[in-house]
Amino acid sequence: VQLQASGGGLVQAGGFLRLSCAASGRALSRTTMGWFRQAPGKEREFVVAINWVSSTNYADSVKGRFTISRDNAKNTIYLQMNSLKPEDTAVYYCAADVGGNVRITRITVDYWGQGTQVTVSS
Repeated sequence: VQLQASGGGLVQAGGFLRLSCAASGRALSRTTMGWFRQAPGKEREFVVAINWVSSTNYADSVKGRFTISRDNAKNTIYLQMNSLKPEDTAVYYCAADVGGNVRITRITVDYWGQGTQVTVSS
């Protein structure tokens, strides 16, 4: 399975970005997909996940600002990030967990994407 993330960039605080992650190599219709992020000097942390029936799980730090969605026909997930803050600055990694549980962790993830940089200036 290959995960190709895109959509990162530089934005001012209060702005928005939309990330995409396209999966290829196998059907992922029953797979949980999501995003983690890693800021410089920090561990990779969970951001959000969505399972195959579109149940979602958000980190408290992004609730109300970020929205995840998926298109199973396209094997693609999207992350709409609004009201961005400087503390959202990180490399964002797309992830896939074939177990199907929406509460994914770094340990349960089976596949990782290459990461896309998100930088929020103050």
